[in-house]
Amino acid sequence: MKDASRDAVELEFFRQLLVSIPEEMGAVLRRTAFSANIKERRDYSCALYDARGETVAMGDHMPVHLGAMPLSVRAVLEAIELRPGDVAIVNDPFRGGTHLPDITAVSGVWIGGGEPAFYVASRAHHADVGGMSPGSMPLAREIYQEGLRIPPVLLAREGRIDAGILNTILANVRTPEEREGDLLAQWMAMRRGIQRIEEAAAAFGVERLNRNIAALRQYAAAMMRACLAALPEGRYEFEDFLDEGERVRAVIALNRRRAVIDFTGTSPQAAAPVNANHAITLAAVFYVFRCLLGEDVPANAGLLEPIEVIAPPGTLVNALPPAAMAAGNVETSQRITDVLLGALAQAVPDRIPAASQGTMNNLSFGGAGFAWYETIAGGMGASARADGQSGVHTHMTNSWNTPVEAFEQAFPVLVRQYRIRRGSGGRGRHRGGDGIVREFEFRAPAEVTILSDRRVRPPYGLAGGEPGRLGRNVLIRYGRAKRLPGKVRFDAVPGDRLRIETPGGGGYGKREGIGLRNEKPRR
Repeated sequence: MKDASRDAVELEFFRQLLVSIPEEMGAVLRRTAFSANIKERRDYSCALYDARGETVAMGDHMPVHLGAMPLSVRAVLEAIELRPGDVAIVNDPFRGGTHLPDITAVSGVWIGGGEPAFYVASRAHHADVGGMSPGSMPLAREIYQEGLRIPPVLLAREGRIDAGILNTILANVRTPEEREGDLLAQWMAMRRGIQRIEEAAAAFGVERLNRNIAALRQYAAAMMRACLAALPEGRYEFEDFLDEGERVRAVIALNRRRAVIDFTGTSPQAAAPVNANHAITLAAVFYVFRCLLGEDVPANAGLLEPIEVIAPPGTLVNALPPAAMAAGNVETSQRITDVLLGALAQAVPDRIPAASQGTMNNLSFGGAGFAWYETIAGGMGASARADGQSGVHTHMTNSWNTPVEAFEQAFPVLVRQYRIRRGSGGRGRHRGGDGIVREFEFRAPAEVTILSDRRVRPPYGLAGGEPGRLGRNVLIRYGRAKRLPGKVRFDAVPGDRLRIETPGGGGYGKREGIGLRNEKPRR
């Protein structure tokens, strides 16, 4: 018992040590970045990888980033032979990226020469990477319209910036000073990660470090297998739709200690920016099944060992070039999550919440000398245990709400309303969380793009709970209000007001004495 206890203490010590590295990387990135998108919204993620590019530890950052990043790391390793001091970058969605604004930086960690012993990576959402509209989240039909597509390439060589690569990037974006600052902030985050893993290796030795990394991976895999073994065996099917009618369908087959998730039957990839790639789909699966774990289990590559994902190429969940991808990362990832949870609710209904708002309410705009992008919070789905939270980012996003003060200081925009949208959560024994109302007044001409969903098909309730209320986008010009589609581009003039009302979460359970119908999710 004494030896086992000592081993458990050591394992927990190394677990916390390893997690602290990407967490500190994130702190450096946030504090040194130029853009409000990273400093205030915290739209970034950092992680540590082993010599094979497998996840060792990740920060408490963005699920849609973290589950997809290993594919970007592997794409870099396949394309580039990294040397000490090198920093590779990539944003190509067909090489492990998510969408073009998310630029991933990767560096190796050498301990005692030879091949890299570890890798560190950071992914940050850059508020503009070119393309056909400011903010690089356009209503595109193919990826070439969305911005600068970066294959694995070296931003820094042996500790020195490659001016040719940097200048090429800066020549293709609307806010070059901000982009340069954010890229350099990612580099500083990498340096801090390298420093900390080198210190850990010096203090404890590479062999002991790797032994505990392997043990943590085995532990994570064993815990996931135990979780799956506790679920009722069977095939559980669910489908849901984006507002324009694209279907996401999944069958989850649970068989003792394994799970197979099959997305066959999902719509073909679209001539619209709602396509997700295989990396995004893996990220959603990783997130949902991690949420099933009843204990605080290390988040590493071991969690996916007993899980198989079938995502047919050429579909909405595994799109191929030249598919447009901007909203796949932010909207389709949320629908994939909704579908996976809807299927699992049939297996363990008391453990799965109703649908949360199911969209990130993406707003991007820009004009002379400025470009901005943000996601807007909404309602969380209720569960068998509690009401849903109001005005929060849920599931595949983990960003913060942009403070009004930071927003108005950086851009020619006033925030006229910012409040909870009372009554927007679905009714039930437990009520869904409410969305929010965010209204902007433009003080300068701007080109505006909105990529939002759940404006036609509401977030579903469970166990007789009602759906959450639909979101709404409204443009107020010269005192007249006009309802806007969920996905729209328009030119704003000074004095225009844009009001975004985000969806509420679904309710859970019938309200006693009210006699709610046991409604299925609206299609």
